[in-house]
Amino acid sequence: MDIREISPDYAVSPQIEPGDLPAIKAAGFAAVICNRPDAENPPALQADEMARAAKAAGLDFHVLELTHQTMTPENIARQRDLIADADGPVLAYCASGTRCSVIWSLGQAGHMPVDDILAATGKAGYQLEQLRPALDAMAAQAKG
Repeated sequence: MDIREISPDYAVSPQIEPGDLPAIKAAGFAAVICNRPDAENPPALQADEMARAAKAAGLDFHVLELTHQTMTPENIARQRDLIADADGPVLAYCASGTRCSVIWSLGQAGHMPVDDILAATGKAGYQLEQLRPALDAMAAQAKG
């Protein structure tokens, strides 16, 4: 497991396994978000199996499959809401953690300074400077 904190209430990870979920709960997480489409995983790591293991570990589990095509404003808002509505810190995972970092960054545009967003993801090992133009545009649009 390679959990990387982005903010006090949000961390990301490359693919986790069902056996990791008790340790994730013990680390203080309240919820897990799967951002990885089932088509990328063998059956043992697909969302249904992960959801069963999360429930057994006492974790809330949400599925929001992300691809380049599904990084939509609606999904950005949904991820942001899942984090905001959780009863504690959230761990999101995908293949490498990058998609989870990107969607968090897009969800923070207009709520946090862009430099702070990029610094948070950079500190976690995700260099997302290529998102700066999109983050700047989203932040400007949020200011109306």
